[in-house]
Order: sequence, then C-alpha cells, then structure tokens
Amino acid sequence: MKQLLPRTALLFVLGLSALPLAAKPASPNAWDGLKPDRDQVVASINVVELLKRHHYNKPPLNDDRSIKIYDSYIKMLDPSRLYFNTGDIAEFDAWRTRFDDFLKQGNLDPGFAIYKRYLDRVKERLDYTLSLLDKGVNTLDFTTNETFDVDREKASWPKDTAALDDLWRKKLMDEVLRLKLGGKDNAVIQEQLQKRYKNQLARLKQTRSEDIFQAYINAFAQTYDPHTQYLSPENAENFDINMSLSLEGIGAVLQSDNDYVQIVRLVPAGPADKSKQLAPADKIVGVAQGKNGEMVDVVGWRLDEVVKMIRGAKGSTVRLEVIPASNPPNDQTTKVVSITREAVKLEEQAAQKHVINVPHNGKTYKLGVIDVPAFYLDFKAYRAGDPNYKSTTRDVRKLIGELKNEKVDGIVIDLRNNGGGSLQEATELTGLFIDQGPTVLVRNSDGRVDVLADDEGDAFYTGPMTVLVNRLSASASEIFAGAMQDYHRALIIGGQTFGKGTVQTIQPLNHGELKLTLAKFYRVSGQSTQHQGVIPDITYPDIVDNKEIGESALPNSMPWDTIRPVLEIDKNPFKPYLSELTSRHDARTQHNPDFVFARERLQFSQEVAKDTVVSLNEQKRRAQQAELDRRQLAIENERRKAKGEEPLKELKKIDENALVASQEEKTKPQEDAYLMETGQILLDYLDLNKSVAAASH
Repeated sequence: MKQLLPRTALLFVLGLSALPLAAKPASPNAWDGLKPDRDQVVASINVVELLKRHHYNKPPLNDDRSIKIYDSYIKMLDPSRLYFNTGDIAEFDAWRTRFDDFLKQGNLDPGFAIYKRYLDRVKERLDYTLSLLDKGVNTLDFTTNETFDVDREKASWPKDTAALDDLWRKKLMDEVLRLKLGGKDNAVIQEQLQKRYKNQLARLKQTRSEDIFQAYINAFAQTYDPHTQYLSPENAENFDINMSLSLEGIGAVLQSDNDYVQIVRLVPAGPADKSKQLAPADKIVGVAQGKNGEMVDVVGWRLDEVVKMIRGAKGSTVRLEVIPASNPPNDQTTKVVSITREAVKLEEQAAQKHVINVPHNGKTYKLGVIDVPAFYLDFKAYRAGDPNYKSTTRDVRKLIGELKNEKVDGIVIDLRNNGGGSLQEATELTGLFIDQGPTVLVRNSDGRVDVLADDEGDAFYTGPMTVLVNRLSASASEIFAGAMQDYHRALIIGGQTFGKGTVQTIQPLNHGELKLTLAKFYRVSGQSTQHQGVIPDITYPDIVDNKEIGESALPNSMPWDTIRPVLEIDKNPFKPYLSELTSRHDARTQHNPDFVFARERLQFSQEVAKDTVVSLNEQKRRAQQAELDRRQLAIENERRKAKGEEPLKELKKIDENALVASQEEKTKPQEDAYLMETGQILLDYLDLNKSVAAASH
C-alpha cells in the first residue's frame, strides 16, 4: 500500500505546539535537543490513517483512545513506577485526553517531552545508585527489618526525589541480596552492578530521536492490539512478523519483560532447541561473544539491542547468561549456555514418526506418534514446480502410510511447542483426516468472511487419533487442532493452546513500516482461536504459567468471540465418554510421578509468586530462600523416588541440568509420560466405544 498522504499536506502541523513542560534540568543532557523530524511527522499521520482505515477493529481515535495511549506510554516507559514522581504525572495528566488530537495533527512534541523527562529521571536514578555503590556494597545495612515490593505495577507514584531515593536504595539492596543468594561475594557484586549501571548510563546518552519516535508510536499502535506495531527503518529489517523477534542466529522468539529479555518459545530444530539448555520464560541477563568473550550484562537493555548482540555469523558462538524459568521466584541463580549460531534447516523441522508400545488392560498396543514441530512449506521449490518439494502435509501423509504398514492401533499427532507456520499447510493437513469441507474462516476488517476448505475428497486416514497440544501450540497448530475438534475427528488432549488467532500484514511507510492486524481466524464452528485458544477435551498440567506465556498474557489482546458457523455436525462421538475418560485419566495420573511433579511445581511457583514483598534482612532472606530450596528439592526428589531414581542432595544440580526433562523425553517417546497417557486415553475411548457398540447388538 502506498503512502496515504503526500508530504506537502503535512507541513501545516509543524507549527503547532503542545503544553510546555516545566522543571527543565539545570544542566544540559545529550537528549535535550532531540526533536521529531519531518519524516517522522509524515509517518505518524500515515500510521493514524492506516489504523483508521485498515485495522481489524477500526476503533475511533477519540478521547477514550487518548487515555489508553497515555496510560500505555507511561506504562511502557515506567512499568514499575520507579522513575516518575507525582509531580511529573500531574504535569502529564494535562494531556491525558489530547493525544488523539496531537496524533491527528502530526504533533509529536508531547510524546517527545514525556520521553525526555523520562530520560532525565532515569539519569537521576542511575547517578544516585552509582553514588551508593561508590560507597561500597558493604555499607548497606542488611540487619534492618525493611522490605521491598518487587511488583510495583499498581503502586503509588513516589512523591518526590527523597521518596525515589529511598525506593532505589531498597531496590539496590534487593539486587545485592539476590546476587548474594546466588553465591557471589561483595567484590564481585559491586563490580557487576557498577558495570551494569554505568553501561545503562552510557546507552542512555546515545538515545536518538528515532528511539523516542518508535516508543511513542508503538504506545499508540499497541493500544489496538499487541501485534500491531511500528517498525523503524532499522528495526524493519530485524523484526519478525510476530510480536517478538525471531532470531535466525539461535532460533528463539524473545520479548521484553520489564528490565529483562525473556524467551517466549524456541524455534523447532533451531540451535537453542537442540542445545536442550534453554526453555520458555528463561530470562537473559548477559551476552558474550565466542568462547572467551566478556559477558556483557544486558539487564535494562532494549530488546533490539540485545538482539543485535545475540545475532552473528553462522558457525560463530554466542554465550548467554540466563535465569532459568525453573528457578523459584526471586531466585537469581544463573547459568551460562553456549550456542553455535546457525540457520534452521527445513529438513530438521520435518515431521517425524515413532511407534510406542502402550500396555492397556493386560494387552500391549502399538500406537503411531507423528511429531509435527512446525507447519512448513518449501515455497521456493513449490513455486518452481519441484515434484519433491517438502511440506508438512506431504511428510505426514508419507509417515501415516508407513504407520499403516506397521499396523498401528491408532495415531497421536503431537503438536506440543509447535508455534505455527503456513496457513496453507494447516488447511491441507486437516484434509488428510476429513473427507472434504471447510477448514478455517478468515474474517477481514470489512466484515467479509473467507472460507478456506479442503476439496480433495476422501480422507487419507480414517482410524482413531488424538491431537496432543500445550500452551506453546500456536496459530496454525490451533487452526488444525480446532478443526479436528469441530469435526469430532480426534480427541484434543493436553494444555490450553496459546490463543494467537489474528492475521498481520506489513505496510511500508515513508519512514519505516507498520505491522497491523487486519483479520481474525475462526474455526468452522464459528469460534475464534484468539485469546482463548483451543480448550482440550481432557487437560494436562500446564508446563508454563498461562499468566506469563500466551496471548491472554499480552496487553490489549483482542477478545475471543464467535461468528456464524459454516459447519453443523450434530453428533459428537466423544461426548458420551468424556466424563468416564476423564475419571480414568485422573485415577491413572493421581500418583503418576511426572504428572504429580508438574502439578506441584506449578502450584509451588504460583504460590511463591503471590508474595511480592521480600525482606531486606539478609538473615531472614537466607532463611526464606533455604525454605524455598528445601521445598523445591523435596518436589524433585519425590518424583525421582517414585521413578526409582537416585535423589539429589542439593538444588544446584537441578539448575545445572536446567530441568529440561520435557525436551529430553521427546527424544525417548516411550518415556514421555504425557505421550504415554495420551495413548492410554485413546485406548480407553476405543474400549468404551467397543463396549457400547457390543451392547447395542
């Protein structure tokens, strides 16, 4: 789409002004002179027009939207309320309902003014914290009964500089205590924190006009939904079409999480996935180049800055220092992971099959498992007419044929951790299991509904099957799983899926690009896959906290809704048996070591996460941490004991192994508790169905 407005039409806005901000700092800073340029003004108005005309929701840009923009911008800059004071917020509040007018006019001055005030406050906080560190970590008093609330999202704004000083003194004490509990001594802690804050100060001084513009326009764009965002000319080349960054170098999708960069998911068959040392929700705190490069502390860095450090030439090594998601809350113990950068090869993402032997009611059954890590299609070979082009559907068809020859009793389609891919492949894969019919609906911003369908005719596989999903099954995975559920073609088993049910497109601007949401996916039953995802027929314990990972965890995510269905299938063959299937599943897994471990570990993490106020008394803090370690070790050893394994004597060994059992089990399907239980459920259904059929004759 071409630029919507000519540049000459925008010149009139350059003379407009907003309310002045008072209390300018006495000494000049590097960013005082930063201001929007003509290209940014043009781009901002183009963004306004594109969202008005083409965003899926087309919400009006009015005072209500202005309040959302303002709140979004303040939260983006200061999510933990650690920089601005009540005076700052009182000044900014004068603009609270005016951002709609500013944006329509191309007046970027208010956005720049707030950001520059933010930079002033950040510099003050860094200078103050460095002054405390200059006195020495050993001068901090860890014998008091003071506390610090680590979750300040809804806290009151600090009243003045004195209140901020007290808050940051406590924040520093908390950081020092976390590092102490991680096994570091005062000298190392002092050096690490001084380097961290000096690096942040140096980067602060390198702030450019484009940094401010991108933050402000994104605060506006992402009030529409989390996947709509502005990409600066530089970042347009780096950002993946997802909300987060997809790194070719290590194969991980990342997002910002306050001061940290957090892993959202691992690209199947990517270097990070194959290393088995990283997991979703791990937080990256340091990046180093090569085997001997200095580890650079990246806490507080912008996402794009961290990405630049992680990316590099194929075959080179990057080392990441991470806080494992498996750590108890508030445990800052880190580990260093070494990864060789490489491109993800299509053949390594290919679907694979296994045969598992499942003992059930005195007999052993053979079940086929098809692991589908992604919905892939070699577009280049496909367009070139190569008869041997690779695709998910072609590979799965071949694997099913092999499993038929092996005379399996049923098939499990394993979509765990499958982040999606080709919509065409999701439709064609559905076609292997149904005779013909619609597979997914795409509703556009104008209300038109396009129906994608399979017209191939007879199903390739008509035998019994289940689909295994988890929270990291997203997008195309949800389309396929939803179709299998709506057609009653398979039992859906596992965890609630991610909930990514929107479609984005990239629109070039005169300056950068806009990625905007212009359509929504719906199942043939009329249900959206957005936000809610696919709810399994039988659920398993979550592997990650749904409040941390998933579409519903993102701000301003679009809601779940329904449209008119295009398919009415009256009889659900599974419905009469779901209650009994669930009862048998619960009875089997009540004492299953892996299921018990998953439930207890998630419950433990959620329980600890609720207590956001931590003690700044070292003796109390160590006692609290020792109790958390004891409980976590007990949970792990209970699992080991039940499986006949040697118990661990200390928790650190768990951290070193990164608790990657779920990934390791995928290489040993027979030992994968979730996979084996899925087989048991399928066989339960076949037994029940057979019993009912026999009784009816």
